[in-house]
Amino acid sequence: MRLTSFMTTCVALFPIAISADSNLSEPLSSQQILPNNFKPPQVFQNVNLLRNTNLEKSYVRETVNVVIENIDLKPQDAYYIPFSVDVVGKVGGLEVRDKKSPGPSFRTELVEYDPYSPTQFFRTTLPQPLSPKSQLTLSITYHILSTLTPLPFKIGQNDKQYLRYTFSTYTPSAYPTLKQKTKIKFPTTDVPDAIGGSPERQGSTFTYGPFNDLIPAGALEPASVRYEFTKPLIHGTRLERDIEVSHWGGNLATEERYWLTNQGAHLIDNFNRVQWATAQYYKPPTSALRDLNVPLKVGSLNPYFTDDIGNVSTSRFRSNRREANLELKPRYPVFGGWKYNFRIGWDADLKTFLRVLKSPAEGYVLKVPFLEGPRMGEGVSYGKVELQVILPEGAKNVKFETEVPLVKVEETVHRTFMDTVGRTTLKLTAVNVVDETREKPLIVTYDYPFTAAFRKPVTIFLGIAAVFVTAWAIGRLDVSIGKQS
Repeated sequence: MRLTSFMTTCVALFPIAISADSNLSEPLSSQQILPNNFKPPQVFQNVNLLRNTNLEKSYVRETVNVVIENIDLKPQDAYYIPFSVDVVGKVGGLEVRDKKSPGPSFRTELVEYDPYSPTQFFRTTLPQPLSPKSQLTLSITYHILSTLTPLPFKIGQNDKQYLRYTFSTYTPSAYPTLKQKTKIKFPTTDVPDAIGGSPERQGSTFTYGPFNDLIPAGALEPASVRYEFTKPLIHGTRLERDIEVSHWGGNLATEERYWLTNQGAHLIDNFNRVQWATAQYYKPPTSALRDLNVPLKVGSLNPYFTDDIGNVSTSRFRSNRREANLELKPRYPVFGGWKYNFRIGWDADLKTFLRVLKSPAEGYVLKVPFLEGPRMGEGVSYGKVELQVILPEGAKNVKFETEVPLVKVEETVHRTFMDTVGRTTLKLTAVNVVDETREKPLIVTYDYPFTAAFRKPVTIFLGIAAVFVTAWAIGRLDVSIGKQS
């Protein structure tokens, strides 16, 4: 297992660009800034391309399978993927792999950030240069956040919700394409409007193409669809996740702080509590968020659920040998445009996540999920995720590995009660994350010397001893006013 150090990770993992609607507060520098008139060298052509767009969740999921061919006279290893400037800041989880050969994803980075350029590019570096006239099948996957808009924008409390998705029937590409097809999967068959193109309808799937004529690089054919999605569009503008490791207590404490909002259609009238309570007897589909389901690791215990007011009693925790599930119910239904901030936490047995390394003798490896939180059928997206792994005081030589693209990596110090120098903390920041990241682990290795384990007990002993010595010294003082006999 290859472990990635802080410096290597900062260089290798690509930064995400910033647009007007991006989730970052400060622009991140790309490794290479390209001029406005940059055009990728026309050294490849797309022989056959199939794009699958999935609209079954509250965010867009794209999978592009493309056969590329090197039409240059020299071997080439740089393949460019274009995005418009208003979309690139919403793209997350971009991965490029060899579809026919399982293995790690290829290195992908944003190579241009220029607010005046209409198009920006991600550059994928192939593991081996592709020789002339050779072909390779790529699988490109990514998701786009906050790109679905409710239409109409305001609806009644019990009305159906419809979303509009605008796209191009031609897959945006930096290279000419000989043949391509686009498929869109909807959550239901209720698709009242489809503008642009001539799709073939089959159940809840629309197919555009195949387009057998040569399509030049950068060609677009605008289209839009409006479809029924009577579910909440759950989006976390921010998620702070803390994982605290305690060797003395054998405990792994997790706390997550959420800033959630519903990006669905707003209410056209004021909220009617009586109407809402009456509808709960038969629970019809609704665009409001009424509950959250948080699956935890087996063996989790001591969960809690609080918000800005205090403890929230409308929660239920079910745990047995096969599963542990935390069911949350907010204080009020979260309709479109409404917000709800809360925090949850729980404990777990450290032995389930921590292992001792044979070499070095004082080394440990911690394997935890990068993301947990709610698992909903309609999906959950996060604009910004900040993960802190708080290690025991005295931990050093910290390294980590994760498949989640990061924009910032820090090693800080977290001070708690009776600490001396503070606890080593690994802080990772990612943007445009979705709930599918739950399956991706975070692996952290660190050294924890045997003597460091006694740092806190010695500190406590010396503190108590200092109190007694001070009390004894004060008791020996002569504070009498008269002369000594």
